[in-house]
Amino acid sequence: MTSAPPDYLLIGHITADITPNGRVPGGTVAYAIRTAAAFGLRVGVLTSMAVDEPLLDELRPYAEIVSLPAKESTTFENLYFPEGRVQYVRGVASNIYPADIPPAFLDAKLVHLAPIAGELDSRVTFSFPQAHQLLTLQGWLRKWDLDGRVRFKRFYEPDVLRMIGTVVFSEEDIMESPDMEADYARIVRNLFVTRAEKGGTYYDNGVPYGYETPQVEMVHPTGAGDVFATSLLASLPAVGFDYHKAVLVAAKLGAISVTRFGLDSAPTPEEVQRVLHEVLHP
Repeated sequence: MTSAPPDYLLIGHITADITPNGRVPGGTVAYAIRTAAAFGLRVGVLTSMAVDEPLLDELRPYAEIVSLPAKESTTFENLYFPEGRVQYVRGVASNIYPADIPPAFLDAKLVHLAPIAGELDSRVTFSFPQAHQLLTLQGWLRKWDLDGRVRFKRFYEPDVLRMIGTVVFSEEDIMESPDMEADYARIVRNLFVTRAEKGGTYYDNGVPYGYETPQVEMVHPTGAGDVFATSLLASLPAVGFDYHKAVLVAAKLGAISVTRFGLDSAPTPEEVQRVLHEVLHP
């Protein structure tokens, strides 16, 4: 392991997703690794997967990955029915606690908390008092039955949310508790609620600003929210930490992501530079 801190630190489980084509890497962290790397950032990852998990090999070229040993990798399976998708958890890796953070990672300036299955101890956020932290909330909104079927779970820890500063979730994430949007807007400094092709809302210290998403021909939506959130945080240094400009970068790159499939939905370095130029020089 290097002693230098990463430019962009990700904390959360990389998942093994069961698909008709076999097991593939998934989860916010998997999409975020390639997205942050496309910004030219040195990426560090703290995750947990099964010992000798082969799926990690696909991601190691883009990041320094520290994986806490586990008996199994966090595994998801999505089943589709006429009435909609049903999601199951088929395995869960080790939880991640403050004591698990490598010393060099503690000095990261951009920290993306990316729980996917409730694996992240919320006290982790207090380990980075000087960093710009962003939380993709989805993984703290999940619980599951004995059979593994995923259900909604409300998450609201004001002290944690204030410490994080920036939170991203989709309107679909809170369908069962829509009042969460107003609750979060009251205490989160920078709250982003995404609404797919309709754009979204940025709450700047509680004041709402709408933003638009470029209209494109969709191939596959999975990962778009992860690319959006990562682009938002990763672009901050380039746009002078102006969140109103960062959300424009994120919306453009999130739209590009739905035109491709799987982890290839992450932007290329050329796309990142083009979009940054468009936002900074309209």
